Amino acid sequence: MKILVVGSGYMAGEYAAVLKDLNVDFSIVGRSESSCNILKKKYPDINIYSGGIENFNNIEKYNFAIITTNVEFLLEHSILVMNRGIRNLLVEKPGGKNLSEVKQLFDIAQVNSSKIFIAYNRRFYASVEKCINLLESDSKILSFNFEFTEWPHTLELFSNQEAVKENLFYANSSHLIDLAFFLNGKPKQMSSISTDKLAWHKKAIYAGIGMTDKNSVFSYQANWKGPGRWGLEMISENFRYYFRPLEELWIQKQKTVKLEKVEIDNYLDIKYKPGLFKQVNAFLFNQSDKRLIDIVEQYNNCKEIYEVILNGSFTKN
Repeated sequence: MKILVVGSGYMAGEYAAVLKDLNVDFSIVGRSESSCNILKKKYPDINIYSGGIENFNNIEKYNFAIITTNVEFLLEHSILVMNRGIRNLLVEKPGGKNLSEVKQLFDIAQVNSSKIFIAYNRRFYASVEKCINLLESDSKILSFNFEFTEWPHTLELFSNQEAVKENLFYANSSHLIDLAFFLNGKPKQMSSISTDKLAWHKKAIYAGIGMTDKNSVFSYQANWKGPGRWGLEMISENFRYYFRPLEELWIQKQKTVKLEKVEIDNYLDIKYKPGLFKQVNAFLFNQSDKRLIDIVEQYNNCKEIYEVILNGSFTKN
């Protein structure tokens, strides 16, 4: 097993920490010499190459790739390594800037018989794992709601973030939306409204309701022009489960108003970027793990969920 990490920025460093402790053979190739030098100082025993994946001549000796580059290059770099023979890819979310790019990735994966997984690491949070365990002994989730309000002020100061800003719903909000429907089933019925806009994003306020294929009623809202934060709440007959922040799990018991923090084994989420260790481990050693989202599921989610929420359209049974 030989793994090629494509990209040399922040996420490449996070993956390197995991791969090194998994004791697997990996190399890193990035475009920027300065960012590669930063990684070399931290990981002097790892092969790290600058000059870009486009100019890297040894791709054929690797059989796994992790694509960590900026959102505008995810599709291009995924295609490049597939064309050079790598058939197992973990691609940073969302796999492309928009539905069109995700569809291209889906189509090319089918032609090449490639296994492509999209890196939605929040599915692997210790808090989420604990909630899944608790749900096994609880009654079904009757309803849930979620909020994916973003903080535009954290991006507006950066002139080099245009691709992320223009596609922020896909590049970031889809993380929370994916988690909500991963835990509670996919929508079989949904009505959505989106309105207003930012200077760099076509929609800014969102709301909707629906029902999943597990017969859980749901609602959501987000207002990127006002204060807020990500959150997910799920209600059974016995408990209300709170993820706010998502790294923590709180419960409210029936007939009480008190919130109780659930103890979780989050050692790995403290040592590494939350969820990343178990996600990479699943990609390399257990691709049947149901928490992994492949390109087929991602493409369907983009068509049937994300586009509906983003554009404020309606779906029916």
